[in-house]
Amino acid sequence: MPVIPAHAGIHFHSRHPARGIAACAGMTIIQRSPESCVLSPTSYCCPLPMSLTSDMTHCLSGAGLPRHPVTRFAPSPTGELHLGHAAHLLWVWGIARALEGTILLRMEDHDRGRCRREYEQSILDDLRWLGLTPDLPELDTVASPGPSPWRQSDCPDVYSEALETLRGVTAVYGCDCTRSTMAEEGTAEELGEVRHPDSCRRRNRTWVPGMGIRVALPEETVSAHDLRLGPLYQTPSRQCGDLLARDAGGQWTYQFSVAVDDLRQGVTLVIRGEDLVESTGRQVLLARLLGRSHPPVFLHHPLLRDATGAKLSKRIRSTTLSSLRAGGESPESVLGRAAQATGLQESADALSPSDVVPLFRAWLGVGQRPPEAAGDGGA
Repeated sequence: MPVIPAHAGIHFHSRHPARGIAACAGMTIIQRSPESCVLSPTSYCCPLPMSLTSDMTHCLSGAGLPRHPVTRFAPSPTGELHLGHAAHLLWVWGIARALEGTILLRMEDHDRGRCRREYEQSILDDLRWLGLTPDLPELDTVASPGPSPWRQSDCPDVYSEALETLRGVTAVYGCDCTRSTMAEEGTAEELGEVRHPDSCRRRNRTWVPGMGIRVALPEETVSAHDLRLGPLYQTPSRQCGDLLARDAGGQWTYQFSVAVDDLRQGVTLVIRGEDLVESTGRQVLLARLLGRSHPPVFLHHPLLRDATGAKLSKRIRSTTLSSLRAGGESPESVLGRAAQATGLQESADALSPSDVVPLFRAWLGVGQRPPEAAGDGGA
């Protein structure tokens, strides 16, 4: 069983001690010594009380690197994994192993209209084929019938309780705005997104079925540390306005659910594609409202793009890992291509999982400037 150091920051204090609170959904912390604690997976989805205060700190080395971090690979089962996902997994697995960290697998199936169990199974098959498997949970437990604490759709109480926690610290209100109505109100579109004008908050809208639910964000600039890009400073109230937590169809949104999950699962290092850089500030701010005192460290890696410059899509069948596997390509070849495309090596020479760790240890070398991508990367 993986051991997560106590300084990874999983310290929760709850008004419900009798529940045997789990720091991660479906997990129980067993304190073994001041140096470490063990995560013990359970077979049920444990709703984590979010009316708690957490001191989720991470320990940084002199080079600003998190020691023994907890990170996650969190695909959405809306289609098959492609070469871009392989690149993303390469970064998650390689960085975590280089830093002697722990990798969690989370199925982010918040989009109930597009997610399918067959895609989830395909993801598990691809992880086994590549040889880059997570530490928790065991893949067979995710594939088994019944609810899983590692699948967002199986833990609705977690998000409901998080929303109740937010009601105690900020405004939470109903919203019936659409992109068109927000545009009509003259809301500026910055960086490809329309900022919510806060009109529903000013009208003190009460939620009724068929409306979305928004969380008021304070007007402040937040900072985060990115291992590749350096310091990040963002003002979410100017970027997106108040955060949509649940949409009009009753689905929890990506921005809300990922902030809740990273908190409840003790994630201290978030590794993801650079297309999500602008999401950093709002997620850090939301986690702070939920009681997180220290944000995770971030690493936004390069993206893989197609010939037109667009990010690789699940709609492009030719790049899916299953099609590459059926065409006779080896997992080592796929990893080599992903490493080259994200600037980790100059050629597309094949890489085995054992080759990945020294590659990232060199990339993370103290005093060594991380290389810029020779191509595009990530997922």
